[in-house]
Amino acid sequence: AAGGPGAVRPVLPRWWGMAEAGTETGQGPAPAPAPAEEGAELAAIIGATVPTGFEQTAAEEVQEKLGSASRISKDRGKIYFEVPAQSLPQVHRLRSVDNLFVVVQEFKDYQFKESKEDALKDLEDLVKKLPWTDPLRVWELNNSLKKKKTKRKKHNLQSPGSKEKLSAGGEEEGTDQQDTSKEEDCAQNAAGVEPAGGQDTGEPQGVAPGNGEEEEEEDNEQLDAKEELQAGSESETKAGEGTRGEGDTKVLKFRVTCNRAGDKHSFTSNEAARDFGGAVQEHFQWKADMTNFDVEVLLNIHNNEVVVGIALTEESLHRRNITHFGPTTLRSTLAYGMLRLCDPQPTDIIVDPMCGTGAIPIEGATEWPSCYHIAGDNNPQAVKRAANNICSLLKKSENKESSAPLGIPLDIIQWDICNLPLRTGSVDIIVSDMPFGKRIGSKKKNWDLYPACLMEMGRICTPGTGRAVLLTQDKKCFAKALSRMGHIWRRGQTVWVNVGGLHAAVYLLKRTWERAEEKRSFW
Repeated sequence: AAGGPGAVRPVLPRWWGMAEAGTETGQGPAPAPAPAEEGAELAAIIGATVPTGFEQTAAEEVQEKLGSASRISKDRGKIYFEVPAQSLPQVHRLRSVDNLFVVVQEFKDYQFKESKEDALKDLEDLVKKLPWTDPLRVWELNNSLKKKKTKRKKHNLQSPGSKEKLSAGGEEEGTDQQDTSKEEDCAQNAAGVEPAGGQDTGEPQGVAPGNGEEEEEEDNEQLDAKEELQAGSESETKAGEGTRGEGDTKVLKFRVTCNRAGDKHSFTSNEAARDFGGAVQEHFQWKADMTNFDVEVLLNIHNNEVVVGIALTEESLHRRNITHFGPTTLRSTLAYGMLRLCDPQPTDIIVDPMCGTGAIPIEGATEWPSCYHIAGDNNPQAVKRAANNICSLLKKSENKESSAPLGIPLDIIQWDICNLPLRTGSVDIIVSDMPFGKRIGSKKKNWDLYPACLMEMGRICTPGTGRAVLLTQDKKCFAKALSRMGHIWRRGQTVWVNVGGLHAAVYLLKRTWERAEEKRSFW
């Protein structure tokens, strides 16, 4: 794994640690990268918001998939890395990040004036001094790639194989209301999770979803990115001036979003966004619009650290797998961080014994198709939701030339967490979001549930090499249960995370060599 023992220390990019000192007054900006010369490759400093506590995990993914070193921000939940602009499609496919933005400029030690008027006036004056040219080119490239991807999806929907799925009214059958019959069939077949349509799938489920299509789409997006960069060098865009070209007088709509943390500021987030936005409007002659905007300018203030950026995502990237939500659906980005923490290897059997809507096993089957994933829950409604989510994923991975969906290495079953129908020592990894005792269960019940869970998990997990990654907010109860199971589980790394405003913990446990107690199951 990247960053492990013996790993080669990555070469730090030129922007690493910029603006540490600033000017003599401490307020000057970081030495911003010079605008890309004509014909030179356009590079971008990308900022990404990630689940709090999993910054290092996200940095390792960026290093592994993009080959870029990342800098973890002092403001928790953010990382920064530099990539060529043509790598934007790969950036959007990162599994550990929520939102993306291109950095206009960063100030490590910005000295705010004491009075509100002076501090806000400085923010207004800052707009004219910022290097907007390259970030706006990156934004425009990103925008054009999103439009091409949308057109490609519409084209696929109108293909002969997809027209059969259109209802008489011309609407696509894919919504919860229109697909209930197929999805109920899928949910009733929860143990096998057969694809909708009642087809007999004699082929194994252990096929990666849409691998061939993903590679083809990746190549197309790479070509699109290169074409856009070439077009940008041939005819310089006028985004910074608010126009797109001759004869096109469309004025861009924008809004400014300020995220502020710290108690030493004399102004509020709304005041900073209002005054900074007014200066942006005056500088570019753009039109302010809080809802239907083209450009979202970000002003992130964390104590004395200021980062100005332009958003590259309209909504969080964690909204990718789940279509049927439960009372406590886990974010896909957090599920990815938990899975990556246990370092899955090919042929590993990974179990989520309390899967809920299936966020963890679905993310695992998508990213680690060479492992086999088993999900289960004691609640029939949860099993049905998870099965429907798997069906939705199968539909997304349908072959464009055939109506037969590809399989995924995942099965779901209804079971009792304290009496699992699995052989002793047959599971390599257990990853689960345990009940916090708030929306599901109760703190009182957890005192009986947690020890029983850890005992049964220890029985099915392989001695010596097995591991478990468990998320819980009931830390006191978990610590007590773990102390009673010290002969089976050894506590490793602990990651503190924020889950819906609750201070929770992700525990990495290692299975000891102690032989688990055999017991006869009623299955």
